[in-house]
Amino acid sequence: MTRTIIAQSILNKTKRRNPWFLDDYTVNPYSGCSFNCLYCYIRGSKYGVNMEEKLSVKGNAVELLERQLAARARKKQYGFIVLSSATDPYLQIEKTQLLTRRLLEVILHYRFPVHVITKSDLVSRDFDLLEAIDRESILPDDLHGRISRKALVTFSFSTIEDHVARIFEPGATPPSARLNTLERALEKGLFSGVSLMPLLPFITDTAAQLEQLFQTFKAAGVNYLLPSTLTLFGAEASDSKTLVLRAVEKHYPHLLERYQRFFGSGTQMPAYYRKAFAQKMNELSQKYQLRNHLLTNQPG
Repeated sequence: MTRTIIAQSILNKTKRRNPWFLDDYTVNPYSGCSFNCLYCYIRGSKYGVNMEEKLSVKGNAVELLERQLAARARKKQYGFIVLSSATDPYLQIEKTQLLTRRLLEVILHYRFPVHVITKSDLVSRDFDLLEAIDRESILPDDLHGRISRKALVTFSFSTIEDHVARIFEPGATPPSARLNTLERALEKGLFSGVSLMPLLPFITDTAAQLEQLFQTFKAAGVNYLLPSTLTLFGAEASDSKTLVLRAVEKHYPHLLERYQRFFGSGTQMPAYYRKAFAQKMNELSQKYQLRNHLLTNQPG
């Protein structure tokens, strides 16, 4: 049963804006996540193996955001609000809670730009608010001339194959439905693109897979594509490294030895792999003429 909690704060000011996500602020309407992606960086004993069991609704989120944004707006401290950094803003429970939608209404009222990151098709319900935010919001001064849009909608993919997604992100909206919603966002004129985070070594980052991914998203007309490889943490039963290695052992046993070798004593693939990965992503970005960054005047 989903719990309701009382949060101390809902608007979190980041120490430094990440150029990949433009996160001046973050807002997480929920605690925990029913999408239950095995590779998720927030996994661990706090949420357990099935993160949905610890899913909580922040019952006072709207009132908190109203108060916190009013204070920021008075001081003209405008900046991009990322929904969300630690959970998806469009979990299945959002269909009845409408919490993310109500938070977007507050964000629109105070004219803050927003960056929605999601694996869900439910975001289409709120295209009207996102279009209004894109028209009405105020960019922070230092972003003028570097980005013109004020509502960004990024769809997260680790694969576009539904059967692979069922293994590694079992509670999330299937990639096929996600792709359809991405195309609808683009048809609406929203500034929308793809976070390929994470691509799974030797599973969804093979040469053939990468060509298919870039071809698919180029055909969809995405405004940008942000690729990254896999990072895994922990050794406990509910940690991402344990869960991904278990899934690889079950579904890709021929890859288990490689995963154990690369992730056995660390969190990332080796430096030579990451260098080759970055080079390949740049080559494909140039080949398909897809931006791999959000801001202009930025290398990459």
